[in-house]
Amino acid sequence: MTTGSALGTMSLLLIATAPNLPTFFAGWALAGLAMASTFYQPAFAALTRWWAPDHVRALTTVTLAGGLASTVFAPLTALLADHLTWRTTYLVLAAVLAAVTIPAHTLALRTPWPTAPTASVHTATDAVAVTRSRPFRLLATVFTLSAFAMYAVVVALVPLLLERGYTTSQAAWALGLGGAGQTLGRTLYTAIARHTTATARTTVLIGLGGLTTAAFATVPGPYALIVAVSIAAGMVRGNLTLLQATAVTDRWGTTHYGRLSSLLTAPATIAAALAPLAAAALAAPLGGYRHMFMLLAMVSSAAAFTALWTRTK
Repeated sequence: MTTGSALGTMSLLLIATAPNLPTFFAGWALAGLAMASTFYQPAFAALTRWWAPDHVRALTTVTLAGGLASTVFAPLTALLADHLTWRTTYLVLAAVLAAVTIPAHTLALRTPWPTAPTASVHTATDAVAVTRSRPFRLLATVFTLSAFAMYAVVVALVPLLLERGYTTSQAAWALGLGGAGQTLGRTLYTAIARHTTATARTTVLIGLGGLTTAAFATVPGPYALIVAVSIAAGMVRGNLTLLQATAVTDRWGTTHYGRLSSLLTAPATIAAALAPLAAAALAAPLGGYRHMFMLLAMVSSAAAFTALWTRTK
């Protein structure tokens, strides 16, 4: 994660100083590599290894802090962009990233790596058999569809609101307050997990994601209502993050968590990467972002229906 933070800083510097489009795209490719090294997945693998079987509490604590990222940086970036050029804005963000994350990762992540847990009768002992099973493949499909819809909604929310006549600052605040909703939602996950099965909460949470996406499509205002929908959508996204983090342990135990989790989330990560481009490409032929959001709501609904068939027992 220290290396990833350094690469992230380099990527922002490359983006900020790019003299042409190929260099600009190369900067974003490097940023993607940095994200893979520093975002939730590597942290989840470490936390599950360090703190299982009480890993949900550790995961929740980290995601509570992570959920504040968009709350803080969406409005902050909009403020910087109002007073600086976009290149200077990226330079400022690169400096913040370097100053905060490189020392934090270098100095704080020093807990010894524990011995791999032994498999019990309640855990999967054959990772290959799990990855070839029907529930695993269906669950990967569910998370792929959900990730595509979720990330397309996050990226397309600003142009949707601009299309409806709201200002850039209003759109940024709506997006940022959605991040606050993520933090709030994650405080509820432990209680939700305690009273539901893995299949039930997967179905319900992804279905609620589809409902909030449909609400964005059908609710033009007033602005306060848009913000309320954004917070509700953020609450769902916050729970979906923890849902994905615990999907493997809930069904197959912790023995092969790193391998199974990476294989489960790889297609979802690809879908999330393609979502912004796909959303922009679909908006025009569909007649605007409103219709595109309705399509995304249907994608989430399909994912929720598929989740009904991911039961392992």
